[in-house]
Amino acid sequence: MKTLAGKTLFITGASRGIGLAIGLAAAKDGANVVIAAKTTEPHPKLPGTIYSAAQEIEAAGGRALACAVDIRFEEQVEAAVAQAVATFGGIDVLVNNASAISLTGTLATPMKRYDLMHGVNVRGTFLCSQKCIPHLAKAASPHILNISPPLSMEPRWFAPHVAYTMAKFGMSMCVLGMAEELRAQGIAVNALWPRAVIDTSAVRNLLGGPAIASRARTAEIMADAAHAILLEDSRACTGHFFVDEDLLRAKGVTDFSRYDVTPGTEPLPDFFV
Repeated sequence: MKTLAGKTLFITGASRGIGLAIGLAAAKDGANVVIAAKTTEPHPKLPGTIYSAAQEIEAAGGRALACAVDIRFEEQVEAAVAQAVATFGGIDVLVNNASAISLTGTLATPMKRYDLMHGVNVRGTFLCSQKCIPHLAKAASPHILNISPPLSMEPRWFAPHVAYTMAKFGMSMCVLGMAEELRAQGIAVNALWPRAVIDTSAVRNLLGGPAIASRARTAEIMADAAHAILLEDSRACTGHFFVDEDLLRAKGVTDFSRYDVTPGTEPLPDFFV
């Protein structure tokens, strides 16, 4: 069976949530995981730091490199990529997971928050891709995976939170363009998005709290879907906008109850699907 053993994954925002779950799934195969995130000190509302994540990765069977990096800043991304290559010899996979969110309308979105969402989601994704591509081009089956939604130009996805939607769709537009741009180099570029709400710190702290989280799925469903994508031949699997449940059903999964935060509860649908 194919595994990610020996592969090096550069994952942004991997100190917690979906990013960490993807790292742990790869670590179980014996992969190297670069944790590129900002949290270096414990936060009262945000579990995990880059160092605690590194410990979890290594306990799961992988090798970890904790890199303190704010992906909005070019010099920090360059330094983290260089450190990853120096430590593990290259980069096989980039997961653009880091994201900022504010589900606010136009008048209720301060420009500072607008800039944060576009700086992290769009600029950060573009920047990390740009710096990793020269190294990905040397890998056997290189992948870029953006945690972003299928592109859908329907007003209902924009009207309630136009700034956030623009920022997330910016990540998806990177998939649309880079998949074709990098096709000849054999670098796969795909997107992955959840069918149902995922229990993350953002959900618990910003998007409804425990009541919503109780009707969510665990991040492991996204990790399993990402793992399946990253095992594909990069030259045969690119330019797709995958949805976790649909992808796993196509792989033969029929029981999704193990991903439910609260067993027996119908999970709430996520945005954009």
